[in-house]
Amino acid sequence: MLLYAMGVSVDGYVADRDGDFSWSPPDDELFGFHLSRVGSLGGYLLGRRLYEAMLPWETDPAMRVDGARAAFADVWTALPKVVFSRTLDSVQGNARLATGPVAEEVAAVLDGTDRDVEIGGPGLASTAIGLGLVDEFRVFRYPVVVGGGTPYLPPVTDQVELDLVESRTFGSRVVYERYRRVSGPGRG
Repeated sequence: MLLYAMGVSVDGYVADRDGDFSWSPPDDELFGFHLSRVGSLGGYLLGRRLYEAMLPWETDPAMRVDGARAAFADVWTALPKVVFSRTLDSVQGNARLATGPVAEEVAAVLDGTDRDVEIGGPGLASTAIGLGLVDEFRVFRYPVVVGGGTPYLPPVTDQVELDLVESRTFGSRVVYERYRRVSGPGRG
């Protein structure tokens, strides 16, 4: 399955008008949840900005400040990644630049693993959502209203039916919601 997971404000933004998302660092409980979640993935597709934001987990030893962060760095480093960018000529770590369209790259990564694959970055995810490729939406809703910025979801032309299959509130008051796309014509 192709998953889309990101932290969002109550009003549905992954970053505010200035591109800031400093309101969303996870506490230890949520960090452990992310460690487990990312550790279960078989691949990750991401845009340039998210790739650059996550690259320190592969390249900066200072990210390994404790056991959980060192474990996350190990998991992230081992995870095969495909980076979509019009400006990068090369990528580092366990990543490669996408060479085909989103649908082809998603299919190739899904075909290469028996695990779930995640797509990250709202721009790239909006393309996959528009193509009907995203099977699950995983929202980490932070208790903050930012009033505008980068939306988690793109505008859609057709209604997308979802089932809420899991929800949880963390001690930090972050609410996790996992929605699965309802099966329909051509869907599994």
